[in-house]
Parts: sequence; structure tokens; C-alpha cells
Amino acid sequence: MSRLTHFRENPLPARVDIVVVGGGVIGIATAFHLAQRGLSTIVCEKGELGGEQSSRNWGWCRTIGRDVRELQLAIESLQWWRRQSVQTGFRQTGIAYLCDHPDEVDEHAGWLALAGDRVNGVSLLAAREIESLFPNARGRWHGALYAPNDGCAEPILAVAALAKAAEREGVRFFTQCAIRGVETAAGRVSAAVSEHGTVACNGIVLAGGVWSRLFCGNLDINLPQLKVLGSVLRTLPVEDGPTPAATTSRFAFRKHLDNSYSISRLGSTVADIVPDSFRLLPSFFPAWRAQHKNLNLRLGRRFLEEWKTPRRWAYDSPSPFERVRTLDPAPVSASLTGALKDLSEVFPNFSSAKIARCWGGMIDVTPDAVPIISEVPKLPGFWVATGLSGHGFGIAPAAGRLMADLVHGRASKRESEAFNYRRFFAAA
Repeated sequence: MSRLTHFRENPLPARVDIVVVGGGVIGIATAFHLAQRGLSTIVCEKGELGGEQSSRNWGWCRTIGRDVRELQLAIESLQWWRRQSVQTGFRQTGIAYLCDHPDEVDEHAGWLALAGDRVNGVSLLAAREIESLFPNARGRWHGALYAPNDGCAEPILAVAALAKAAEREGVRFFTQCAIRGVETAAGRVSAAVSEHGTVACNGIVLAGGVWSRLFCGNLDINLPQLKVLGSVLRTLPVEDGPTPAATTSRFAFRKHLDNSYSISRLGSTVADIVPDSFRLLPSFFPAWRAQHKNLNLRLGRRFLEEWKTPRRWAYDSPSPFERVRTLDPAPVSASLTGALKDLSEVFPNFSSAKIARCWGGMIDVTPDAVPIISEVPKLPGFWVATGLSGHGFGIAPAAGRLMADLVHGRASKRESEAFNYRRFFAAA
């Protein structure tokens, strides 16, 4: 990221059209598309670009298994990933959802019927076809949902490529530059207040990931969003390992450019019980009940950390975003080593695999696990792109385009309605 503009090197501009808050993949993609539409745009990031979940995710670029409301964004984004494969490390590896139980086959068949002909090439595989796809596997599955056109990119390369493309369009980046809040005039956004000064603007796009609810709360905006912890393990290079990415109930894996592998387990996701868990219980309880097999509730240190975090602050003193520049949670190591063990039983190539490192990342989730890409009705000129629910990396190119269309007033209601903030509030 050495080419990018930092606050330490250049002063903030006095005025721009749009300030994007958050330098993750969604914020950068949004800024790129805004600049392409001729809007002067800056990105302000409290830490470093892509420092949190944008560089910690699996790197899957998929259409398979998407909520049908996200599907068109996923299809559009996949086309972008293919065009930018050299810069982002994208490979069309194929992705398989392997079925350990017969009822999973029925669930995938139902999804395939809903997706229809929008997902070209996606099909249900029988046991013999799975053996052909993974000839060295010792596992036996009841079936698999397989998308041969899906693939994987390298998150760190992708964030850098997007940022450089945005910079070429005129976007300026300011890292270590937290936005503390919003000023208004005549009932709409008029400026962004940062730790280093105020920038007059016509609008603000909040792409703050797991920090978005906290930011909105200081503006008296109720954003229904919680965070969950995902854990990932990366091996050293493994010879002759499988090329398609895959997931089962016991493990998930994908191959990197250097033949190393990222490995995780669907059931390793942890939802820490925090004060917001109780505040948002009515909104999230149906999702928790539906996903209880894949979600581990945990009460621990994070409850006290969030209890002590100020929910209100003045703009002339340090905000919570300056106290914690980058969330770097500890992974659930036992779950990861268990996933590697289970993977080794199915794919013998991994039996001698060495662990290079493990890491954790905090994922922003909404009650329906579908993003919010929307203007907030009570504050004209304030847009939110958050709650990507672990799906954000793959759909970032199109999600950023949709956000830019909304800011520019060119988004169709048909495309944007599914992501509207108002869907969570009947009276909003």
C-alpha cells in the first residue's frame, strides 16, 4: 500500500463531494465507482487499508449458495474478478458444497430451483461425479452443489489492486484518520469531522464494517448489526492438493497461489454475548435459532470490553475508533486444528501439512444476513454500506457500484430495495 496517500503526508482537503468512512474492500470499491462518476472522493480509515476482515477472509468469489437477493451482485462481481485476475490473484477453481447428509442435497436442490438459469453451470453432482472432481479423496458424500465458474482471489492483492485503481481515478486515501462524526446544515450532511480536522462535503458513505453500529449510534441511528468471529488457518505449501475450493460440515478449504491452503470449519464461528446481543435480541433471535448448529455463543472478556466502550462521544476529543485502530481477535485454535485433522482423514495429502499461522477476523452481520446498502432516511446525505455478513469480499465490486449509483441518484428501486435500511423498521 506504499503508493497510497496518507494523512501524515498530505493535509485533508477543505471540501470534497463524498467522504467514505472505512478503508475496507467495500469502502474502496465504493470510492472507485464514485470517482468514475466524476465525484471528488476521499477515503478515511482509522487504521490501515484492508486491515480487518477485508484481508482476513477466505477469498471466495462465489455465486453458489448466495441469498437470491445478492445473486445479481455476485454474478456481476464474478465478471470483474475474471477481468482483474492478474492483479487480484483470482483463479476460476470451482467451488463445491459437499453434502454429508441427504437433507443437505434437498436444501441445495431448493436453492438451485430458486436461482434458476441465473447461475450458469451450477449443478448437483452425484457421488461418482464427486469422485471425478476429487479423485484422491477418501470421503463419501451424498451429493454436492458445484459451481465450476466460481473461484478464489487473494484478499491482500485484491485490496491493493482496488485501491490503486481508485487512486488512478482520483481518490485520495487517509489512513490513521478516524472520522469522529457528522455535521449537518439544513437537515442534511454538510461535513465529516475527523481526528485531524473537518472536511466539508455533500455526503458521507459509512463502510465501517463491524464499527458501523457504534458510529451510527452516536448519530441516534439504530443500525441492527452484530459481529461474529471467524477463524482461519493457513498451511505451508501442500503438494498435489485439490484445486477446487470446498466446504463440508467438518471443514472448508481453498488453495492459494503458492499451493498453501486456507482451512476453516463452518461451525467455528463464534458469537460473543455482548450488551448489543440483548438490545438486538428480538431482531436476531430467529437467525440464531436457524443457525444454532453453525454458531457458538460465548460469554467472556468481550462483554466487558464493549460494556466499557463509550456509546456517545464529543467530536473534540478522541473517539472509540482512535482507541482501537484495528481489531485483531484471537482465533479459535482448537476448532482449526480439528478441521485440519478431519481434512487429513479425507485428503491424505494434508496429513503432513504444517501450519503457517492462524488468525481471527470480526464479521459484521445483519438479522437476515443480507447487506445494508442504502441511504438512511432520517439523515439525508448519509449512506451506509455494511452488514455484508461474511459475503462482502466476493460481491464488493458490484456492491460498491450499487452504492455509488445510490449516491449519484441512478440506482433502480428494483435493484436496491432488497438492501434498503428500512426493511428492518416497519415504521421507518
